[in-house]
Amino acid sequence: MRTLTFVMGTGRSGSTALSRILNAHPDVLSLNEFMASVGDAAFPEGEVTGEDFWQSLFRPAPHFERMIRSGLPLPEFLYTRRPGRYAAETTGIPALSLMVLPHLTDDPDGLIDELHPAVVQWPERTAAEHHQALFSLLCTRFGRTAVVERSGYSTGWAPGLRAAFPDARFVHMFRNGPDCALSMSRHPGYRAISLLREIKARAGVESLANLTDEHVRALPADLSPLLDERFDPALVRDRDIPLRTFGTLWSELVAEGTEFLSRLPADQRTTLAYEDILDNPTAELTRLAEFVGVDPLPHWLLTGSELLDHSRRGSALKLPAAELDALRESCAPGTRALERGPILNR
Repeated sequence: MRTLTFVMGTGRSGSTALSRILNAHPDVLSLNEFMASVGDAAFPEGEVTGEDFWQSLFRPAPHFERMIRSGLPLPEFLYTRRPGRYAAETTGIPALSLMVLPHLTDDPDGLIDELHPAVVQWPERTAAEHHQALFSLLCTRFGRTAVVERSGYSTGWAPGLRAAFPDARFVHMFRNGPDCALSMSRHPGYRAISLLREIKARAGVESLANLTDEHVRALPADLSPLLDERFDPALVRDRDIPLRTFGTLWSELVAEGTEFLSRLPADQRTTLAYEDILDNPTAELTRLAEFVGVDPLPHWLLTGSELLDHSRRGSALKLPAAELDALRESCAPGTRALERGPILNR
């Protein structure tokens, strides 16, 4: 198995730019938003056939499809920027095609056609073994030697990925709390996440899968449409969501990521702060390359530096003083978690 690394974090932390930087390395297979695309559906228990595994990669993600049909596609949806033969309104967009394959090729339809006949013939085996075969197939196809998966809002998947791939390495990527929370507050995906978290809190359930019809009937009329085909983009765009809500979300996610990282062997974990990359891209990208198992090629380091955007740093400082103070307070638990985290070679 080629080296496998997962970059986990809150999202809105410069991680999308990191995927572009990694994709520019000739030895890295950059799997952009793979887990966000396929989710837990691609990791069923027991053994599955190649056909069943393929369906978990091909079947459109219902929540993303609803957002696209409602006129609220996320900026991360690469396929909708240059649509091919699939469409949410008719065929549905394959999960793998929405964000993963367009990151690798200008012809995602051709690549999914290429993968299909190979994968469906694979023997019955565990989902982890199927994934290892898929990653190897893609590495061979693109001539890469190291696999790096990166999804936003991904700390919750880390324990399951650790169980499925015990030799995998993990990078915890994070960004200044107030800046990251402010970015979340302006992003339709994180606004939808915030509203779905409110639904779970009101219903007193841990997972949306545990919602009953009674729970849904008890929801306010401006929340229940998020759960079905009535998905209302105006609710996501316009509902007043306090900024501190996103500071609390940031704190919970960085605490979750830090706690997970602390349980890993030292050689399988590292951290990556967005601000550190901005301040010293050559050193930080060199360290990252060595961690994932590739050489920090000079031309790649130059390309990576050019792909960084410094303009959004310190964006929260433009907030009114009282609002900034409240946001900092909501981010304080996460900041303390980072300070208490494992001492790594940052």
